[in-house]
Amino acid sequence: MNADKRREIFRRFQEDNPTPTTELLYSSPFELLISVILSAQATDVSVNKATARLFPVANTPEAILSLGVEGLSEYIKSIGLFNSKAKNIIETCRILIEKHDSQVPDNREALEALPGVGRKTANVVLNTAFRHFTMAVDTHIFRVSNRTRLAPGKNVLEVERKLVRLVPKEYLLDAHHWLILHGRYVCKARKPLCGSCRIEDLCEYKHKTSDD
Repeated sequence: MNADKRREIFRRFQEDNPTPTTELLYSSPFELLISVILSAQATDVSVNKATARLFPVANTPEAILSLGVEGLSEYIKSIGLFNSKAKNIIETCRILIEKHDSQVPDNREALEALPGVGRKTANVVLNTAFRHFTMAVDTHIFRVSNRTRLAPGKNVLEVERKLVRLVPKEYLLDAHHWLILHGRYVCKARKPLCGSCRIEDLCEYKHKTSDD
């Protein structure tokens, strides 16, 4: 795919959705961090249901730490892997209090040192909370990047690095959200909705479908 096609893809995404954001509900960098940790192998809908109960009760490192693993688990037990997530979140809260003055750090090294935080989670927080030029690649973005040939790669890291390099700079801050939404609702895994796709004429997928 050439640079002109890439630019036009993101121009259309921006035209249709000028201010995209995550579907996770949060009101602070800390709430976002907790939500993203919970979202591993879970849907945003299920995370939002859990945090709608949790955050009114505890939405600071100190408040969640005071719940303990068992107390926190009661709020998040509807989410997959809740036991390990509860342990990671409690330890993350402890580290934030002891090492970061209860603030979410805005650098990759410190974020990835937190339990339950890998490269993808760090990228989401850096991009969404702190507006860094990072690209978190989930299953949707990996699929869209390869299927359209926007930024094909054999693994998540290769796709991430290609996207950061190839997406026009003026679109990069929001590209993560546009691509996730496109993969979630249009360029679906089993049956992409090619017939109603905004970028169908730019996409280089060889097996396009109708919407019938």
